[in-house]
Amino acid sequence: MITAVASRIEVMRWMEDFVSEKITEFLKSVEDSWQPADLLPDARLDSFFEEIRELRERARDLSYDLLAVLVGDTITEEALPTYESWLMTIKGMPQEDQSPWMKWNRAWTAEENRHGDLLNRYLYLSGRINMREMEASTQYLIADGFDLQTDNDPYRSFVYTSFQETATNLSHRRVAQIAKKQGDGMLAKLCGYVASDEARHAKAYKAFVGKIFEADPSEMMLAFEDMMRKKIVMPAHYMRELGVDMGKTFGHFTDAAQRIGVYTSADYTDILEDLIKEWKIETVSGLNEAGERARDYVMALPARLKRVAERMKVPQLEYKFRWID
Repeated sequence: MITAVASRIEVMRWMEDFVSEKITEFLKSVEDSWQPADLLPDARLDSFFEEIRELRERARDLSYDLLAVLVGDTITEEALPTYESWLMTIKGMPQEDQSPWMKWNRAWTAEENRHGDLLNRYLYLSGRINMREMEASTQYLIADGFDLQTDNDPYRSFVYTSFQETATNLSHRRVAQIAKKQGDGMLAKLCGYVASDEARHAKAYKAFVGKIFEADPSEMMLAFEDMMRKKIVMPAHYMRELGVDMGKTFGHFTDAAQRIGVYTSADYTDILEDLIKEWKIETVSGLNEAGERARDYVMALPARLKRVAERMKVPQLEYKFRWID
């Protein structure tokens, strides 16, 4: 532990060497990274139009809900690099240009930037999507801003990113599995590449939180409890379509994800249990009285959430997205 009352700034500074190590462990260099052009038909080749025809034939059999989830995931990925502006406002984060935290922030968002490019191009080539409607939703999501309920606090923010990156990995893996079952091996491959990136990012953010627990256990525990009381909302919860009120589109998007098993209330609980295990919450030492109460809440929460999930019904298909003709 740094001190009994370590400040966020002290902890973030203390972690800088650790962050430098994680950059090379959990992010890839540009030279070693895949690019969207590696995975999609090459317009320079004579075979381009034949490959596009085959891509469109495969995409023709994809289910409505799978397309809806894929569009929602794409919009989320396209907006995500702009969240760098959010990370830059976190209180206590060193702002020097060459700080390990700023290097991490830029490298992470640079990796993420490829995801939206890749999925957007696939959807455009598939011929199944009204691209103008989808593009308007992306612009809305970026312009409307976002409230992740982290209070610009690094501890809460890293709980959020640990949860969100884990959920995103799961979502893309599930879409890949369903796409393969529905006969689109290319889409399965694309989503698999994205999921692999998200898995590395999730490991990094979990490692950051684990390190904070070493230095400032009570405050970190209180931050974890606070985020779970508020409930983790996905970055796209403000998602909307032209002519549709903010929030409604996201609800229909999550309904589609639940119907095909891409992301469910049970998955939310599973991720929470994964974080509790990852951070060894049950055995964290050095907690003050408030920290002990926060631990009790977090440890009891999965059982409560499971009881709620058991009573939830799978939503019916009752909505037509403007994205899909």
